[in-house]
Amino acid sequence: MLEPYLPVLVHFLVVAALALMILGLSAWVGVKRPSREKLAPYECGMPPVGDARERFSISFYLVGMLFILFDVEVAFLFPWAVVYKSLKWFGFLEMLLYIAILLAGYVYIWKKGALDWSR
Repeated sequence: MLEPYLPVLVHFLVVAALALMILGLSAWVGVKRPSREKLAPYECGMPPVGDARERFSISFYLVGMLFILFDVEVAFLFPWAVVYKSLKWFGFLEMLLYIAILLAGYVYIWKKGALDWSR
């Protein structure tokens, strides 16, 4: 009963063995010369300042969530653009309604001050 899955099991075993072999080879062959500069954290060429456990403002997370929300909603424009010609005026008006609702939500969060970093 499990015979059809034997090639998948063999594949996973070969992949796991290859991964372990590559990791072991790199650990064995790789040159290790730790220094103070190499062990220091690196952040875009700037020396680290302050504590890494510093709390972020809630605005950072709010803007992040709003970006994801509106980004996902804008992703629905791509399938519509693919079938645009076959939808005719009905599809065009439906997408105008969709964009109007999206724009109303954007104006609402703008008026509520969710995008204001100075508060």
